[in-house]
Amino acid sequence: MQRAILSKKNQITVISGILLITALFGHLVLKSEEIVLPSLIIASILGAAPIAIQAYQALRVKVVSIDVLVTIAVSGAFFIRNFEESAIVTFLFLFGAYLEQRTLNQTRSAIKELTEMAPESALKLMEDGEFEEVDVDEVDVGEILLVKTGAKVPVDGTVLSGEGHINEASITGESVPVSKRKDSQVYAGTILENGTLQIVADRVGEDTTFGKIIELVEEAQDSKSEAERFIDRFSKYYTPAVLVLSFIVWLFSRDIELAITILVLGCPGALVIGVPVSNVAGIGNGARHGVLLKGSEVFQDFSRVDTIVFDKTGTLTIGNPKVADVEIYGDNAEDVMAYLASVEKESDHPLAKAVVEYIGDTKTYEVEKTDVVKGGGIVAQVNGHRVAVGNVKLMEQEYIDLHGKALYDIARFEKSGNSLVLVSVDGELKALLGIRDRVRPGVKEDLQKLKRLGVKNLVVLSGDNQGTVDLVASELGLTEAHGHMLPEDKAAFIKKLIEKGHIVAFVGDGVNDSPSLALAHIGIAMGSGTDVAIETSDVVLMNSDFSRLPHALGLTKATSRNMYQNIFIAVGVVLILLASVFFSDWMNMSIGMLVHEGSILVVILNGMRLLRYKL
Repeated sequence: MQRAILSKKNQITVISGILLITALFGHLVLKSEEIVLPSLIIASILGAAPIAIQAYQALRVKVVSIDVLVTIAVSGAFFIRNFEESAIVTFLFLFGAYLEQRTLNQTRSAIKELTEMAPESALKLMEDGEFEEVDVDEVDVGEILLVKTGAKVPVDGTVLSGEGHINEASITGESVPVSKRKDSQVYAGTILENGTLQIVADRVGEDTTFGKIIELVEEAQDSKSEAERFIDRFSKYYTPAVLVLSFIVWLFSRDIELAITILVLGCPGALVIGVPVSNVAGIGNGARHGVLLKGSEVFQDFSRVDTIVFDKTGTLTIGNPKVADVEIYGDNAEDVMAYLASVEKESDHPLAKAVVEYIGDTKTYEVEKTDVVKGGGIVAQVNGHRVAVGNVKLMEQEYIDLHGKALYDIARFEKSGNSLVLVSVDGELKALLGIRDRVRPGVKEDLQKLKRLGVKNLVVLSGDNQGTVDLVASELGLTEAHGHMLPEDKAAFIKKLIEKGHIVAFVGDGVNDSPSLALAHIGIAMGSGTDVAIETSDVVLMNSDFSRLPHALGLTKATSRNMYQNIFIAVGVVLILLASVFFSDWMNMSIGMLVHEGSILVVILNGMRLLRYKL
């Protein structure tokens, strides 16, 4: 019976409204109490039924909810035969609940749109050489799929053949189509606007970028901010306090109508709903614009950040370094390059990849007794020779004589912003390579936006040499730059900033950034970074789009402001209503309920403004 009544709540609201109109018509036009009284009584009983059921369910779990206050107030009005007030209050409460649900559903639509974008089927290459439509859950890593014009890409994968343009708005927030051809990366949930592609599945199901977006956003919705937790605790004591206040007023005044009016006016509905609606709208806006905010608690700290620390490679720079300068010392350059290529092929470091790409096709040898020197490089046996590949620190550990010309070249390379790779064979320096990475386009402008949003300190930390780091800092106008930083050095630097009272955000993308991401108040990961960095972080910039960072900071500031606005509105309305009861003659239950429901709608609509937020 309870479920049946609650499921018909909207229909009950409509009938109550019709009965109220009938009573009004009977009173003003027909002047007939035979129509007015039954209409108001039926409207009161009918409207009170779902509210009373919700109150009963709340009391069963030992919660004194708003429904309890309204049920007591309506019962009191009915008891003193004030049927007009009881009918109006129940209708306004039910109608307000309907409007709240409707507007909240619109607020959540940004997140609902995400789940609806999830691909459901795929065209998979079968054993007979034909493509057959299967459920997306039946696709495994390594299988070949066909994507046609207008279709959603079903998995994260790599293009094997074909060309086309893909709308990646669901991942990056950008609606401008991106050209795709052989070896391009494609993401699940994006749409092929033209062309035909054959792709190989790299990540499927929940492991895809899109799957992680949905998972993270759903987790964010379920989490509660510090403000929400405070309001939950406040409401737990506030609602019974209103009940006690109402009883005390009745005890001293013996005016039951005044007592039940206080019950209605003291309802904390707007206060309870105001902060969650701001959080959900903020998370929804972020999801639409390629920013994943992992939980409501992120807003509070991120909005107060005064220091942002950046990793250099892959964050401020593109992360695709190229060999720019080379110096060879002595003869046998071809053999030296062959030894170097053999060692660097063993590594997945970005500088190693740049070296292998530069050398190209060459003879390689088997590498033996490989020793990775932390923060230095690699030492190995290659074709009977001891080969060391790394930075100046490694050469010093290997007691390599860095003669005058080498020292001059090192200084010159560093001044040009190069990362250094030195090569020694059997204790002699044989080669020096300078490798440069390009600063991300538009980063300088984005950093200026961060400053305008109130960030006082912009710091870069890098394992690279100081000269390279200084050059990047100078080009981008950063506050501080520190090179030769190991992962533990970065984490120690973050810890010192926090101890000095700074609110710190760290932006990085690699496994070595994870300690700093976890230690900072706010960890921000680039979306194309490692899984460890993404899992450790509080905020993810999808597709590694640095321009999302100012939007993310501006959004959290706007959301935080919005929360406080809603709290101010909610508390202000309750105080004004309660003051009006004691110091005016015009306040009654009906007007109080109207203003109360109006305040709930105001905070919801105020929160919904965040869905349209743009920096």
